Amino acid sequence: MCGIIAYTGGQQAVPVLMNGLRRLEYRGYDSAGISVSSRKKLRTWKSAGKINVLDSQLPESIKAQCGIGHTRWATHGAPTDENAHPHTDTEESVTVVHNGIIENVDALKDKLTVEYKSETDSEVLAHLLSQTIKEKKCSLIDAMREVLSRVVGTYGIAAISAEEPEKIVLARSGSPVIIGIGEGEMLAASDMSALSRYTREVVHLDDGEVAQITPDGFEVTLLDASPTDKSSMTLVSNIEDYDRGGYEHYLYREIVDQPDTVRRTISGRLDKRFNTARLGGLNMEARDLLQIQRVKILGCGSALYAGMAGANMIESLSRIPCDAEPAAEFRYRNPVIEASTLYIVVSQSGETFDTLAATREIQRKGGFVLGIVNSVGSTIAREVDGGVYMHAGPEVSVASTKAFTSMLSVFSLLAILLGRSRDVSPQRGAQLLLALEQAPDKIADVLALETHIADIAKEYANSHSAFFIGRTSAYPVALEGAQKLKEISYIHAEAYPASELKHGPLALVCAETPCVVVLPESELLDKSMGALEEIKARGAPVIAVTDSSNKRIDKLADHVIRTPLADELVQGMVMGVALQIYAYHSAVALGRDVDQPRNLAKSVTVE
Repeated sequence: MCGIIAYTGGQQAVPVLMNGLRRLEYRGYDSAGISVSSRKKLRTWKSAGKINVLDSQLPESIKAQCGIGHTRWATHGAPTDENAHPHTDTEESVTVVHNGIIENVDALKDKLTVEYKSETDSEVLAHLLSQTIKEKKCSLIDAMREVLSRVVGTYGIAAISAEEPEKIVLARSGSPVIIGIGEGEMLAASDMSALSRYTREVVHLDDGEVAQITPDGFEVTLLDASPTDKSSMTLVSNIEDYDRGGYEHYLYREIVDQPDTVRRTISGRLDKRFNTARLGGLNMEARDLLQIQRVKILGCGSALYAGMAGANMIESLSRIPCDAEPAAEFRYRNPVIEASTLYIVVSQSGETFDTLAATREIQRKGGFVLGIVNSVGSTIAREVDGGVYMHAGPEVSVASTKAFTSMLSVFSLLAILLGRSRDVSPQRGAQLLLALEQAPDKIADVLALETHIADIAKEYANSHSAFFIGRTSAYPVALEGAQKLKEISYIHAEAYPASELKHGPLALVCAETPCVVVLPESELLDKSMGALEEIKARGAPVIAVTDSSNKRIDKLADHVIRTPLADELVQGMVMGVALQIYAYHSAVALGRDVDQPRNLAKSVTVE
């Protein structure tokens, strides 16, 4: 897996493909390549490493108006030149790029007597397509349908044939493929970022669909060749949304964008007449909200931690039992699906494979699923029964920041809505809406603390490990803080509930282990400071992140990051930004690749 770009039309294909690959860099990758159709021949260049390595290998002039490109994140086989995509058949008559995993690759390989050049599962597709075209004397799209009828697994595919120089064949099952419609040209990609420079008019392929694009248009069918009624949609995005905006890193831009992204998320959703939230996309009436007996939230990575924070908000305000768990674990434990339970799935990309698979499993058993998604038109957004767009804008850096904060904003809105439908008074509802309105300004105040936070981060950047702790609503904030630090700085970091510290983790606390303690102002503050005392007794440096004015914190902690006092509903998003800044400056101090950390991809579309 990682990124696909394809082009056919009147322009020279190579510049379009290379631009598309650069737009896909943020997803994370370890090799890249392109293949073009030129004078009834296919020419392919690919290499391990960054796109600049590939670019240095390209001839100065390549006359071709049709081609495909790929950035790879290794699954089958190490990141080498041979394992990079595109892959070709023995005679170089067909080339293929593929996102996903072919589960029955060994069985498919056993039916072919060819010499494989790579260790990948994807190469077998090129050989199968070539063999099918020869044996059945058929077109590339017919061969694709035949081959995919035998494939078990997930895929997003683009393929070209020397015999059909203007045609590109696409297919999708579990991995996104988007067709971009231009004037006298057509494109395809796995991500809208690669298309935004050329078009806003797109068609999303659904699972089990195969498409063919030419400069004149597109055709979408099912695997059995029956036609589909696909229509295009216009997406609102700007090419500038995918730029760094003058900042050194995408991640930094996305951190400092958060006052605006939170404003966008809550804009138009605060109903001050009834002191509640307005979420029109839920597809639920007031009486439906009253029927909810339980809420289950599913996500992966940062989305899971946002879900855990959301579960605290919802249960606290609505008094509806609510919990969160990893999407992959949920579907594999054969869960009981209840008609009275509201299921919420959370995904920035809207393409996270495990979250999508959990969604389908719930729906198959009759459950009602809401989605909280950032990417408009994504698969989860299209398949859920109702939902809320975050409107955070494109998030380019692999590590999530503004999307995480926007997820918390959406959960705040949902908690207010469910709370007001039950026990929350109009007066308390008004306080909660005001807290949400003030959150962007409070986040801006945290951003103003950057120099102070950066100095602390630099002091501990060479630590081998770090602990993050928090109690109840602060625990998911601690989890996300540890996640950010390990993702981008590669410092080992773990998070625990403050109450669990003495049940094992305390054995690892020593003078070389900085401990970040999340201490929101609450009725549990004194108990939380008990954990701070335990850490200090072991000689570990303490970094307190707090919105409390309690002077005892200043005496016990080695460093205090004091964020603006906030309502419990929004404490997590405000204090969480301080932890993002801490992680960012730790990574910068260590010279890490902040936007594309090793071994990670932006959108995980395989298990």
